[in-house]
Amino acid sequence: MVKREEFDEIRPFEEGEMQQAFEELLADRQFSHLLQGFVPWLPKGLRNGVLKLLFTGIKTPLDFQKRFMKPIVWHIIHKHTDGCSFGDKALPADKSLRYTFLSNHRDIVLDSAFLDVMLVKNGYPTTVEIGIGDNLLIYPWIKQLVRMNKAFTVRRGLTAHEMMRSSQLMSSYIHYAVTQKHENIWIAQREGRAKDSSDHTQDSVLKMLAMGGEGDFADKLRDLNIVPLTISYEFDPCDYLKAQEFQQKRDNPAFKKSKQDDLDNMRTGIFGYKGRVHYQCAQPINTWIDELRELPKNEFYAALSQRIDHELHRNYRLYPCNYIALDELEGTTAHASQYTEKDKARFEKYLQGQLAKINIPNKDEAYLRERMLTMYANPVRNYQAAQ
Repeated sequence: MVKREEFDEIRPFEEGEMQQAFEELLADRQFSHLLQGFVPWLPKGLRNGVLKLLFTGIKTPLDFQKRFMKPIVWHIIHKHTDGCSFGDKALPADKSLRYTFLSNHRDIVLDSAFLDVMLVKNGYPTTVEIGIGDNLLIYPWIKQLVRMNKAFTVRRGLTAHEMMRSSQLMSSYIHYAVTQKHENIWIAQREGRAKDSSDHTQDSVLKMLAMGGEGDFADKLRDLNIVPLTISYEFDPCDYLKAQEFQQKRDNPAFKKSKQDDLDNMRTGIFGYKGRVHYQCAQPINTWIDELRELPKNEFYAALSQRIDHELHRNYRLYPCNYIALDELEGTTAHASQYTEKDKARFEKYLQGQLAKINIPNKDEAYLRERMLTMYANPVRNYQAAQ
Protein backbone atom coordinates (compact mmCIF):
# COMPACT_ATOMS: atom_id res chain seq x y z
CA MET A 1 0.00 0.00 0.00
CA VAL A 2 1.50 3.32 -1.09
CA LYS A 3 1.49 6.13 1.51
CA ARG A 4 0.47 9.73 0.88
CA GLU A 5 3.74 11.09 2.28
CA GLU A 6 5.63 9.68 -0.71
CA PHE A 7 3.99 12.36 -2.88
CA ASP A 8 4.22 15.41 -0.62
CA GLU A 9 6.39 17.34 -3.09
CA ILE A 10 3.82 17.15 -5.91
CA ARG A 11 0.35 16.25 -4.58
CA PRO A 12 -2.69 18.54 -4.10
CA PHE A 13 -3.84 19.56 -0.65
CA GLU A 14 -6.14 17.08 1.05
CA GLU A 15 -8.74 17.02 3.83
CA GLY A 16 -7.25 18.49 7.00
CA GLU A 17 -4.91 20.83 5.10
CA MET A 18 -7.38 23.18 3.44
CA GLN A 19 -7.88 25.68 6.28
CA GLN A 20 -4.17 26.40 6.71
CA ALA A 21 -3.73 26.60 2.93
CA PHE A 22 -6.56 29.14 2.76
CA GLU A 23 -5.08 31.27 5.56
CA GLU A 24 -1.70 31.31 3.79
CA LEU A 25 -3.41 32.30 0.53
CA LEU A 26 -5.16 35.26 2.16
CA ALA A 27 -1.87 36.35 3.75
CA ASP A 28 -0.08 36.47 0.36
CA ARG A 29 0.45 40.12 -0.64
CA GLN A 30 0.24 39.53 -4.38
CA PHE A 31 -2.99 37.56 -4.01
CA SER A 32 -4.42 40.30 -1.80
CA HIS A 33 -3.52 42.89 -4.45
CA LEU A 34 -5.22 40.74 -7.11
CA LEU A 35 -8.42 40.54 -5.03
CA GLN A 36 -8.37 44.30 -4.54
CA GLY A 37 -8.60 44.69 -8.31
CA PHE A 38 -11.88 42.71 -8.32
CA VAL A 39 -13.50 44.56 -5.41
CA PRO A 40 -11.62 47.87 -4.99
CA TRP A 41 -14.47 49.31 -2.93
CA LEU A 42 -14.12 46.65 -0.21
CA PRO A 43 -11.44 47.25 2.51
CA LYS A 44 -8.92 44.40 2.95
CA GLY A 45 -10.08 43.45 6.45
CA LEU A 46 -13.71 43.25 5.41
CA ARG A 47 -12.79 41.44 2.18
CA ASN A 48 -10.86 38.75 4.07
CA GLY A 49 -13.67 38.48 6.59
CA VAL A 50 -16.21 37.80 3.84
CA LEU A 51 -13.95 35.17 2.25
CA LYS A 52 -13.38 33.46 5.62
CA LEU A 53 -17.13 33.35 6.14
CA LEU A 54 -17.61 31.81 2.67
CA PHE A 55 -14.90 29.26 3.49
CA THR A 56 -16.83 27.99 6.53
CA GLY A 57 -17.53 24.28 6.22
CA ILE A 58 -14.99 23.66 3.45
CA LYS A 59 -12.96 20.60 4.36
CA THR A 60 -11.82 19.11 1.02
CA PRO A 61 -10.61 20.38 -2.38
CA LEU A 62 -13.94 19.15 -3.84
CA ASP A 63 -15.82 21.36 -1.35
CA PHE A 64 -13.62 24.27 -2.43
CA GLN A 65 -14.27 23.60 -6.11
CA LYS A 66 -18.03 23.44 -5.65
CA ARG A 67 -18.27 26.62 -3.60
CA PHE A 68 -15.64 28.86 -5.22
CA MET A 69 -14.59 27.48 -8.61
CA LYS A 70 -17.86 26.07 -9.97
CA PRO A 71 -19.63 29.49 -10.04
CA ILE A 72 -16.58 31.07 -11.71
CA VAL A 73 -16.41 28.38 -14.41
CA TRP A 74 -20.15 28.62 -15.10
CA HIS A 75 -19.75 32.40 -15.41
CA ILE A 76 -17.02 31.84 -18.02
CA ILE A 77 -19.26 29.38 -19.90
CA HIS A 78 -22.20 31.79 -19.91
CA LYS A 79 -20.15 34.87 -20.83
CA HIS A 80 -17.42 33.53 -23.15
CA THR A 81 -19.01 30.54 -24.93
CA ASP A 82 -22.26 29.72 -26.70
CA GLY A 83 -22.71 26.72 -24.41
CA CYS A 84 -20.76 23.67 -23.27
CA SER A 85 -22.11 20.11 -23.73
CA PHE A 86 -20.96 16.69 -22.55
CA GLY A 87 -21.44 13.27 -24.16
CA ASP A 88 -20.95 10.33 -21.80
CA LYS A 89 -23.16 7.60 -23.31
CA ALA A 90 -20.09 5.47 -24.08
CA LEU A 91 -19.25 5.25 -20.35
CA PRO A 92 -20.66 2.54 -18.06
CA ALA A 93 -23.90 3.41 -16.24
CA ASP A 94 -22.16 2.99 -12.86
CA LYS A 95 -21.16 6.55 -11.96
CA SER A 96 -19.14 5.43 -8.94
CA LEU A 97 -16.33 4.27 -11.26
CA ARG A 98 -13.19 6.39 -11.54
CA TYR A 99 -11.45 7.30 -14.79
CA THR A 100 -8.27 8.75 -16.22
CA PHE A 101 -9.54 11.11 -18.92
CA LEU A 102 -6.91 11.34 -21.68
CA SER A 103 -7.80 14.20 -24.00
CA ASN A 104 -6.62 16.52 -26.70
CA HIS A 105 -5.42 19.83 -25.28
CA ARG A 106 -7.18 23.06 -26.22
CA ASP A 107 -6.81 25.40 -23.24
CA ILE A 108 -4.22 25.55 -20.44
CA VAL A 109 -6.78 26.28 -17.72
CA LEU A 110 -10.24 25.42 -19.01
CA ASP A 111 -9.83 21.89 -20.43
CA SER A 112 -10.12 20.38 -16.96
CA ALA A 113 -12.27 23.16 -15.46
CA PHE A 114 -15.07 22.67 -18.02
CA LEU A 115 -14.80 18.90 -17.51
CA ASP A 116 -15.22 19.38 -13.75
CA VAL A 117 -18.51 21.25 -14.05
CA MET A 118 -19.79 18.85 -16.72
CA LEU A 119 -19.11 15.87 -14.44
CA VAL A 120 -20.90 17.52 -11.50
CA LYS A 121 -23.82 18.60 -13.70
CA ASN A 122 -24.22 15.05 -15.04
CA GLY A 123 -24.34 13.40 -11.62
CA TYR A 124 -20.78 12.15 -11.15
CA PRO A 125 -19.69 12.17 -7.49
CA THR A 126 -16.35 13.91 -7.97
CA THR A 127 -14.28 15.99 -10.38
CA VAL A 128 -10.73 15.43 -11.72
CA GLU A 129 -7.24 15.91 -10.42
CA ILE A 130 -4.88 17.44 -12.98
CA GLY A 131 -1.18 17.85 -13.56
CA ILE A 132 0.03 21.41 -14.05
CA GLY A 133 3.54 22.36 -15.19
CA ASP A 134 5.64 24.18 -12.62
CA ASN A 135 6.57 26.66 -15.38
CA LEU A 136 3.08 28.12 -14.91
CA LEU A 137 3.39 28.37 -11.12
CA ILE A 138 5.34 31.61 -11.31
CA TYR A 139 3.97 33.07 -8.04
CA PRO A 140 3.55 31.28 -4.68
CA TRP A 141 -0.16 32.16 -4.57
CA ILE A 142 -0.76 30.41 -7.93
CA LYS A 143 0.81 27.20 -6.61
CA GLN A 144 -1.21 27.48 -3.41
CA LEU A 145 -4.47 28.04 -5.28
CA VAL A 146 -4.03 25.20 -7.80
CA ARG A 147 -3.12 22.74 -5.03
CA MET A 148 -6.37 23.69 -3.30
CA ASN A 149 -8.07 23.06 -6.65
CA LYS A 150 -6.97 19.39 -7.01
CA ALA A 151 -3.80 19.98 -9.06
CA PHE A 152 -0.54 18.07 -8.73
CA THR A 153 2.75 19.51 -9.96
CA VAL A 154 4.54 18.43 -13.13
CA ARG A 155 8.17 19.50 -13.16
CA ARG A 156 9.53 21.00 -16.39
CA GLY A 157 13.02 21.79 -17.68
CA LEU A 158 14.76 18.80 -16.06
CA THR A 159 17.87 16.82 -16.94
CA ALA A 160 17.32 13.31 -18.35
CA HIS A 161 18.02 11.73 -14.94
CA GLU A 162 15.72 14.16 -13.12
CA MET A 163 13.02 13.62 -15.73
CA MET A 164 13.08 9.85 -15.17
CA ARG A 165 12.62 10.25 -11.42
CA SER A 166 9.93 12.91 -11.87
CA SER A 167 8.00 10.75 -14.36
CA GLN A 168 8.17 7.73 -12.04
CA LEU A 169 6.89 9.80 -9.12
CA MET A 170 4.08 11.33 -11.14
CA SER A 171 3.00 7.97 -12.56
CA SER A 172 2.99 6.40 -9.10
CA TYR A 173 0.93 9.31 -7.83
CA ILE A 174 -1.65 8.98 -10.64
CA HIS A 175 -2.04 5.27 -9.86
CA TYR A 176 -2.36 6.08 -6.15
CA ALA A 177 -4.97 8.78 -6.85
CA VAL A 178 -7.16 6.51 -9.00
CA THR A 179 -6.85 3.23 -7.10
CA GLN A 180 -6.47 4.36 -3.47
CA LYS A 181 -7.90 7.88 -3.25
CA HIS A 182 -10.65 7.00 -5.76
CA GLU A 183 -10.16 10.21 -7.73
CA ASN A 184 -10.54 10.87 -11.44
CA ILE A 185 -7.53 12.19 -13.36
CA TRP A 186 -7.39 14.46 -16.41
CA ILE A 187 -4.23 14.40 -18.51
CA ALA A 188 -3.43 15.75 -21.96
CA GLN A 189 -2.43 13.30 -24.70
CA ARG A 190 0.78 15.26 -25.29
CA GLU A 191 2.99 17.79 -23.58
CA GLY A 192 1.73 21.23 -24.58
CA ARG A 193 -1.10 22.09 -26.93
CA ALA A 194 -1.09 21.03 -30.58
CA LYS A 195 -0.49 24.43 -32.17
CA ASP A 196 -2.01 23.29 -35.48
CA SER A 197 -4.95 21.47 -33.79
CA SER A 198 -3.88 18.14 -35.28
CA ASP A 199 -4.20 16.05 -32.14
CA HIS A 200 -1.96 13.00 -31.74
CA THR A 201 -1.10 11.02 -28.62
CA GLN A 202 2.55 10.90 -27.65
CA ASP A 203 3.76 7.38 -26.84
CA SER A 204 5.82 8.95 -24.05
CA VAL A 205 2.64 9.97 -22.18
CA LEU A 206 1.37 6.38 -22.21
CA LYS A 207 4.79 5.05 -21.20
CA MET A 208 4.82 7.48 -18.28
CA LEU A 209 1.37 6.30 -17.17
CA ALA A 210 2.62 2.70 -17.23
CA MET A 211 5.64 3.42 -15.00
CA GLY A 212 3.49 3.14 -11.87
CA GLY A 213 1.28 0.28 -10.72
CA GLU A 214 1.91 -3.46 -10.93
CA GLY A 215 1.88 -6.14 -13.64
CA ASP A 216 2.84 -5.80 -17.29
CA PHE A 217 2.34 -2.55 -19.22
CA ALA A 218 -1.22 -3.48 -20.23
CA ASP A 219 -2.17 -4.32 -16.62
CA LYS A 220 -0.74 -1.02 -15.38
CA LEU A 221 -2.81 0.94 -17.88
CA ARG A 222 -5.94 -1.10 -17.13
CA ASP A 223 -5.69 0.02 -13.50
CA LEU A 224 -6.14 3.64 -14.63
CA ASN A 225 -9.38 2.98 -16.57
CA ILE A 226 -8.36 5.39 -19.34
CA VAL A 227 -11.10 7.17 -21.32
CA PRO A 228 -10.19 8.95 -24.59
CA LEU A 229 -11.90 12.35 -24.36
CA THR A 230 -12.37 14.70 -27.34
CA ILE A 231 -12.63 18.45 -26.72
CA SER A 232 -14.06 20.49 -29.60
CA TYR A 233 -14.06 24.31 -29.64
CA GLU A 234 -15.91 26.17 -32.36
CA PHE A 235 -13.42 29.04 -32.03
CA ASP A 236 -10.03 28.97 -30.33
CA PRO A 237 -9.41 32.37 -28.71
CA CYS A 238 -5.65 31.66 -28.74
CA ASP A 239 -5.55 30.91 -32.47
CA TYR A 240 -3.90 34.21 -33.34
CA LEU A 241 -1.30 33.76 -30.57
CA LYS A 242 -0.47 30.30 -31.94
CA ALA A 243 -0.20 31.69 -35.50
CA GLN A 244 2.01 34.49 -34.20
CA GLU A 245 4.28 31.95 -32.51
CA PHE A 246 4.51 29.96 -35.76
CA GLN A 247 5.87 33.05 -37.56
CA GLN A 248 8.19 33.98 -34.69
CA LYS A 249 9.71 30.48 -34.79
CA ARG A 250 9.85 30.53 -38.59
CA ASP A 251 11.71 33.85 -38.58
CA ASN A 252 13.89 32.98 -35.57
CA PRO A 253 14.32 29.23 -34.90
CA ALA A 254 15.73 30.05 -31.44
CA PHE A 255 12.55 31.88 -30.39
CA LYS A 256 11.08 30.78 -27.05
CA LYS A 257 7.97 32.02 -25.28
CA SER A 258 8.45 34.03 -22.09
CA LYS A 259 6.58 33.53 -18.81
CA GLN A 260 4.57 36.60 -19.75
CA ASP A 261 3.61 34.90 -23.02
CA ASP A 262 2.32 31.93 -20.99
CA LEU A 263 0.24 34.27 -18.83
CA ASP A 264 -1.12 36.04 -21.91
CA ASN A 265 -2.16 32.67 -23.35
CA MET A 266 -3.88 31.73 -20.10
CA ARG A 267 -5.74 35.04 -19.90
CA THR A 268 -6.77 34.97 -23.57
CA GLY A 269 -7.91 31.36 -23.33
CA ILE A 270 -10.10 32.08 -20.31
CA PHE A 271 -11.67 35.37 -21.37
CA GLY A 272 -11.69 34.96 -25.17
CA TYR A 273 -14.75 33.94 -27.18
CA LYS A 274 -14.98 30.20 -27.82
CA GLY A 275 -18.35 29.74 -29.52
CA ARG A 276 -19.77 26.26 -28.91
CA VAL A 277 -17.77 23.78 -26.83
CA HIS A 278 -18.32 20.01 -26.67
CA TYR A 279 -16.76 17.19 -24.65
CA GLN A 280 -17.23 13.64 -25.96
CA CYS A 281 -16.16 10.48 -24.11
CA ALA A 282 -15.21 7.29 -25.94
CA GLN A 283 -15.45 3.84 -24.37
CA PRO A 284 -12.75 3.14 -21.76
CA ILE A 285 -9.72 1.52 -23.40
CA ASN A 286 -10.16 -1.44 -21.02
CA THR A 287 -12.88 -2.68 -23.38
CA TRP A 288 -10.26 -3.35 -26.08
CA ILE A 289 -6.72 -3.02 -24.71
CA ASP A 290 -6.29 -6.80 -24.37
CA GLU A 291 -6.39 -7.04 -28.17
CA LEU A 292 -2.94 -5.40 -28.16
CA ARG A 293 -1.45 -7.27 -25.19
CA GLU A 294 0.69 -9.73 -27.21
CA LEU A 295 2.52 -7.02 -29.16
CA PRO A 296 6.18 -6.24 -28.34
CA LYS A 297 6.47 -3.27 -25.98
CA ASN A 298 7.23 -0.47 -28.46
CA GLU A 299 4.71 -1.81 -30.98
CA PHE A 300 2.16 -1.99 -28.16
CA TYR A 301 2.54 1.70 -27.35
CA ALA A 302 2.50 2.75 -31.01
CA ALA A 303 -0.67 0.71 -31.67
CA LEU A 304 -2.28 2.01 -28.47
CA SER A 305 -1.56 5.64 -29.44
CA GLN A 306 -3.06 5.07 -32.89
CA ARG A 307 -6.19 3.44 -31.46
CA ILE A 308 -6.67 6.26 -28.92
CA ASP A 309 -6.20 8.83 -31.69
CA HIS A 310 -8.82 7.04 -33.78
CA GLU A 311 -11.27 7.32 -30.86
CA LEU A 312 -10.43 10.98 -30.31
CA HIS A 313 -10.67 11.91 -33.99
CA ARG A 314 -13.98 10.17 -34.70
CA ASN A 315 -15.55 12.03 -31.77
CA TYR A 316 -14.79 15.57 -32.93
CA ARG A 317 -17.78 17.90 -32.95
CA LEU A 318 -17.26 19.81 -36.22
CA TYR A 319 -18.60 23.29 -36.93
CA PRO A 320 -19.14 25.32 -40.14
CA CYS A 321 -15.82 27.14 -39.65
CA ASN A 322 -13.92 23.83 -39.80
CA TYR A 323 -15.36 22.97 -43.21
CA ILE A 324 -14.97 26.53 -44.52
CA ALA A 325 -11.29 26.52 -43.55
CA LEU A 326 -10.64 23.20 -45.29
CA ASP A 327 -12.40 24.30 -48.48
CA GLU A 328 -10.45 27.56 -48.58
CA LEU A 329 -7.12 25.79 -48.10
CA GLU A 330 -7.90 23.23 -50.81
CA GLY A 331 -9.52 25.73 -53.17
CA THR A 332 -12.75 23.74 -53.48
CA THR A 333 -16.38 23.79 -52.38
CA ALA A 334 -16.38 20.09 -51.54
CA HIS A 335 -17.92 20.69 -48.11
CA ALA A 336 -20.28 23.53 -49.06
CA SER A 337 -23.27 21.54 -47.79
CA GLN A 338 -21.90 21.98 -44.26
CA TYR A 339 -22.10 25.79 -44.18
CA THR A 340 -23.99 28.80 -45.54
CA GLU A 341 -22.89 32.12 -47.02
CA LYS A 342 -23.77 33.66 -43.67
CA ASP A 343 -21.41 31.19 -41.96
CA LYS A 344 -18.65 32.15 -44.42
CA ALA A 345 -19.13 35.85 -43.80
CA ARG A 346 -19.10 35.34 -40.04
CA PHE A 347 -15.91 33.26 -40.13
CA GLU A 348 -14.17 35.75 -42.45
CA LYS A 349 -15.03 38.59 -40.06
CA TYR A 350 -13.74 36.51 -37.16
CA LEU A 351 -10.45 35.71 -38.95
CA GLN A 352 -9.85 39.34 -39.85
CA GLY A 353 -10.46 40.39 -36.25
CA GLN A 354 -8.03 37.80 -34.89
CA LEU A 355 -5.33 38.60 -37.46
CA ALA A 356 -5.62 42.29 -36.58
CA LYS A 357 -4.57 41.46 -33.00
CA ILE A 358 -1.14 40.25 -34.17
CA ASN A 359 1.52 42.93 -33.82
CA ILE A 360 4.98 41.61 -34.70
CA PRO A 361 7.82 42.81 -36.99
CA ASN A 362 7.50 41.76 -40.65
CA LYS A 363 3.96 40.55 -40.13
CA ASP A 364 3.29 37.98 -42.85
CA GLU A 365 -0.49 38.15 -43.35
CA ALA A 366 -0.70 35.34 -45.91
CA TYR A 367 1.35 32.95 -43.77
CA LEU A 368 -0.56 33.82 -40.58
CA ARG A 369 -3.90 33.31 -42.32
CA GLU A 370 -2.78 29.93 -43.68
CA ARG A 371 -1.69 28.86 -40.19
CA MET A 372 -5.05 29.83 -38.69
CA LEU A 373 -7.02 28.13 -41.46
CA THR A 374 -4.95 24.97 -40.92
CA MET A 375 -5.88 24.98 -37.22
CA TYR A 376 -9.56 24.89 -38.13
CA ALA A 377 -9.18 22.45 -41.05
CA ASN A 378 -7.14 19.76 -39.31
CA PRO A 379 -9.99 18.40 -37.14
CA VAL A 380 -11.98 17.73 -40.34
CA ARG A 381 -9.01 15.96 -41.93
CA ASN A 382 -8.51 13.78 -38.87
CA TYR A 383 -12.23 13.10 -38.51
CA GLN A 384 -12.52 12.01 -42.15
CA ALA A 385 -9.47 9.75 -41.83
CA ALA A 386 -11.00 8.14 -38.72
CA GLN A 387 -14.23 7.32 -40.54
